[in-house]
Amino acid sequence: MASKDATLHQSILSEIEGRIVSGEWPPGHRIPFEVDLATQYGCSRMTVNKVLTQLAKAGLIERRKKSGSFVTQPQAQSAVLEIHDIKAEVQSLNVAYSYRVIAQKTRKAKAGEGQLPDVAPGAPLREITCVHFAGALPFCLEERLINLETVPDAAAADFAETAPGPWLVKQVPWTTAEHKIHASPASSNAADALDIPRGTACLVVERRTWSNAGPVTHVRFTYPGDRHALVARFSPAS
Repeated sequence: MASKDATLHQSILSEIEGRIVSGEWPPGHRIPFEVDLATQYGCSRMTVNKVLTQLAKAGLIERRKKSGSFVTQPQAQSAVLEIHDIKAEVQSLNVAYSYRVIAQKTRKAKAGEGQLPDVAPGAPLREITCVHFAGALPFCLEERLINLETVPDAAAADFAETAPGPWLVKQVPWTTAEHKIHASPASSNAADALDIPRGTACLVVERRTWSNAGPVTHVRFTYPGDRHALVARFSPAS
């Protein structure tokens, strides 16, 4: 009986692994629920659970409480010293890209606001929060402030179809950029947006850009820590 169970376990494991590796089940694909797999293969949920646990340990799937199991996406890389395009990052993984605005509003800059220290209190800002997706999975949370004194057209811009990053690159030639990179546990807002447990280790990239007219934008990108890497190429100092 034990031998039979072991053979069934290996058969289910090989079949699911084959579907993932072949691309039949692409990154972001939801794996059938345990009860459905158990019915499909005529086995116990315990056997299916062991298979999914093994696939998760191998990094092929990601298991989420209440949401199910999903095929993981390959780790994306972006250059530290570049203004990277998140859509291009996702597409480089051969995964469908999509994007959704969560909230946006126009407001006045507050005194002591650290994100845009060169902007005077009371200056008009456009605040946008959005999520970028790789397949069905959230890829990155974007929280952005745009200085409307430098980029007045952003006040009326429709970001429902075009993310603010690519829009700004086309509208405003930037002259200087600053990156700050750090690790941070997912806040409740970030956890909800990225569909991950609160406190999950995340990679956070903050960027400020300036043009000849003044400060342009501050943006904070939050990535689940196991889905992203930063790369920098440099030469010896002369």
